[in-house]
Amino acid sequence: MTSINYTDRIPNNVNLAGDRQLQRALEHWQPRFLGWWSELGPSDFAAADCYLRTAVGVDAQGWASYGHVRMPDYRWGIFLADPEPNRTIGFGDAFGQPVWQSVPGEYRSTLRRLIVTQGDTEPASVEQQRLLGHIAPSLYDLRNLFQINVEEGRHLWAMVYLLHAHFGRDGREEAEELLARHSGDANNPRILGTFNEPIDDWLSLYMFTYFTDRDGKYQLKCLAESSFDPLARTCRFMLTEEAHHMFVGETGITRVIARTLEVMKELKTDDPAAVRAAGAIDLPLLQRYINFWYSSSLDLFGAEDSSNAAATFANGIKGRPDEATYSEHVCKDGVTEIALPDAQAGARIAQVPQRNAMNETVRQAYAKDCETGLKRWNRTIERAGFDFRLSLPSTRFNRKIGAWANQSVDPAGNPIPRERFERELPGWLPLAADKQFVKSLMQRVVEPGKMAAWIAPPERGINNLAVSYEYVKLS
Repeated sequence: MTSINYTDRIPNNVNLAGDRQLQRALEHWQPRFLGWWSELGPSDFAAADCYLRTAVGVDAQGWASYGHVRMPDYRWGIFLADPEPNRTIGFGDAFGQPVWQSVPGEYRSTLRRLIVTQGDTEPASVEQQRLLGHIAPSLYDLRNLFQINVEEGRHLWAMVYLLHAHFGRDGREEAEELLARHSGDANNPRILGTFNEPIDDWLSLYMFTYFTDRDGKYQLKCLAESSFDPLARTCRFMLTEEAHHMFVGETGITRVIARTLEVMKELKTDDPAAVRAAGAIDLPLLQRYINFWYSSSLDLFGAEDSSNAAATFANGIKGRPDEATYSEHVCKDGVTEIALPDAQAGARIAQVPQRNAMNETVRQAYAKDCETGLKRWNRTIERAGFDFRLSLPSTRFNRKIGAWANQSVDPAGNPIPRERFERELPGWLPLAADKQFVKSLMQRVVEPGKMAAWIAPPERGINNLAVSYEYVKLS
């Protein structure tokens, strides 16, 4: 296991002390990060003593330690996965050649843009979630929120290190901008639309961590294949932490469904009005939240037919998730069939060059992964004796980016007349009344072991501790 040096001002496993200029630059950035955290991190919880995990190594086994810590004292740092000896480029035109330890000049702009875009998502999600602690359904959930927040902060550090270490003055300026943009800011918003959406209830948080953090998983897996080895190693370790964020989403939605089913059994009805009157979240409302967050997250993969995707693949900059599992890695002459809109407001199957279709290839892998949770939730609903089924909408539905952007498509993927689409859309996405109802349930619960009435308790606690453990000690 590669240990992390916690004696330095900035914990790291990249021998930061061996590059005094870089160390000074990052130490200059550190107070600005802490100022951002104080202003836009979790609101009003600086004095709370939180049971958090902290990375102590980059090996998959025994990589983290657990203990109570105040979030402002959390040791954010710079951690890269161990290098792979003799690693070679795994895809594109330079397949089989040695990977790069420094940035090739001709790819400097593209790599910087990718790193900045990834880096921008990390503080954005902290900003989106900063007020949720005041309406947490339990101390268990409050701790999980804070764990996600501090790790997103560390992921920001990971990208800032790459910018400072490999992009000179341009990189330092970009690192400053990562703290200047803010989620939802009308004048200086975050780069990607999903990261400007408000998250002001815990159902939205669970949806975000299930769907949007899963997009993050796939983006990191693509970058973990990069020929730029420092980026690949950085993302490989980030994936270790990202798994917990998706766990929070999947188990959170599972617990919401479990409580809803309890209420439906008690009332002997699946009537949404009756379920709401009993203080639970009805399944049709849950479906509308799924429709919104899933479709919003789909946009993060980019356009279906993309020359940029083709170039980043051809140049070895960004690959496919788990590239080694594919049989062909150059993909120069192949084609992929993709459904695109046609001139008659319908759909046609187009033959798109395989490299141009890389965004869609990754999007479809993501969609298949998202289905896993839906299958489990539907088995739970079926076992409870109800015939309602949750589903993912079509990847064509409610899109804002790509070939299907602003197209009149129903959740099944069928193009429909615009008038009908606008008439029925309120039934497919959360209404203002839906959001208001969910907010009305968000009553803060801070007694150890107790849960808000709209959500079931988790099956187990954290790190073999009881669910009733005092995960956050509030002052």
